[in-house]
Amino acid sequence: MNRKTLVLPALAGLLAPVLAACGSTDGAGDGGDPIVVGVAAQIEATKAAPAPLDPAQAYDVDAWNVLRSTLQTLMRLPRSGTTPVPDAAESCGFRDTQNEQYRCTLRSGLKFSNGHALTAQDVKFSIDRMRTINNSNGPVALLDDIDTVETPDAKTVVFHLSKPDATFSEKLATPAAAIVDSQVYPKNRLYNGFDVVGSGPYTLKIERSGNHITKAVFTKNPDYQGGMSVKNDKVEMRFFADSAATEKALRKGDVDVMNRGLASDQIRGLENARAQHIALQEMPGQEIRYLAFNTKAPVVANKAVRQAMAQIVNRSELVRDVYSYTSDPLYSMVPTGLTGHINSFFTKYGNPGVAAARKTLQQANISTPVKFTLAYTTNHYGPSSGKEVRALQKQLNDTKLFDVSLKGIDSWQQYRTNALAGKYTVYHMGWFADIPDADNYIAPFIGKRNFLGSPYRNSKIESQLIPASRQQTDRNSAGADFKQAQDIIADDVPLLPLWQGKQYVAARDDITGIGWALNSASGLQIWELGRGVAD
Repeated sequence: MNRKTLVLPALAGLLAPVLAACGSTDGAGDGGDPIVVGVAAQIEATKAAPAPLDPAQAYDVDAWNVLRSTLQTLMRLPRSGTTPVPDAAESCGFRDTQNEQYRCTLRSGLKFSNGHALTAQDVKFSIDRMRTINNSNGPVALLDDIDTVETPDAKTVVFHLSKPDATFSEKLATPAAAIVDSQVYPKNRLYNGFDVVGSGPYTLKIERSGNHITKAVFTKNPDYQGGMSVKNDKVEMRFFADSAATEKALRKGDVDVMNRGLASDQIRGLENARAQHIALQEMPGQEIRYLAFNTKAPVVANKAVRQAMAQIVNRSELVRDVYSYTSDPLYSMVPTGLTGHINSFFTKYGNPGVAAARKTLQQANISTPVKFTLAYTTNHYGPSSGKEVRALQKQLNDTKLFDVSLKGIDSWQQYRTNALAGKYTVYHMGWFADIPDADNYIAPFIGKRNFLGSPYRNSKIESQLIPASRQQTDRNSAGADFKQAQDIIADDVPLLPLWQGKQYVAARDDITGIGWALNSASGLQIWELGRGVAD
């Protein structure tokens, strides 16, 4: 089966049932060999980030894929669509008209993989712990709107928010709100290492070499009480140095599924791999790439420099020459397909133009060439990252207005730590949504506790537009606020959006459930995978 789904992202949830992979899933994966998922990434423990699988620290797509399968959250994203449904909770919802009090009732019989009962106190402990540890690498900012957490009884949790937040149920569906065992996890510090004690659909066994994971073995948890239907008994997640090694293992049959970091030439090759019993499926995606600026760094502190870059960068060339049209140009931090998206950067800057950039720099009395180093991670976002930043370097340097050098960092954790410490002037980043809402492409990058540690501030976005948008339970009504925020970002350019990626899943043709393998936030749903009869 080599079907492609060429639909708008906004329609993906409605059409997801037609994506279901070939073969029967009845009993798929019961007994027999485990389903093997190949991942071109590295999960490592470092001195700066010693707890890669502690939800208080973990904040990248690969670690979250592990946590989604092993730790429960009160809510979860459904197999398709964007509206969260209960998981550890039996029911959840706002209990006031202002979206400030959110109450959940837990399911009966919840327990952790070590046999300990899971109660409302564990939920409160987990949320309070996240906020107490306040790890700079972690997703704690997603819980910023929580004022207090109450537990009237063993099955009831009440969240009192400091201000309205209509996206709160979606945030409770992320690993930022994962429930950990209060008898195991330290209250005031990280749970260092690679152990996970959870109540999710799988238990976990880790194999590692030195400070990084080589294999994660997920075994179906017989005590799981939640809303997921698990289609297999065991999944192995094997970690490879790059996507070329992962693809090689897939073609040999050592790996059953791979989905991230595929280069454009790999995608073309896998499209024609039916004879090798491999199917490639294309799906709409909302993964983005962008450049981030340390707006306090002297060389880019004047926004005219950043605006000039926005006038030069040629996104169409990037998606053509680097990605062979497996991605689309992006002219806003909010991707297409989400309510509130507008092409703010194109409206302001139009097509790339050297003359316009030169004029912008001259009017601001900026001496040229403007010299800086563009930093990037060499492996975290796949093999095309190096090619992409080299293309950007050439676009800028060819104008003679810029003199850009490159610096590649191998370790993702070191890269993140350096960026948060303000060690990079300009750096290349990617974003996989925490929640499928325009809020999550603006709010994480703005404000005192932003994901990038950026010094950029804008009081209108922080104090007016984001709070106003979060009062709108009907997310369509929030669109006007998001549009204003995008226009402000296009004018100030603290971030420079580049492209929006499509998603691809490659699998052996006896693997079922591929159409459900990714949720609306691009999270991997390994419980949907089964082994059936190939078409």
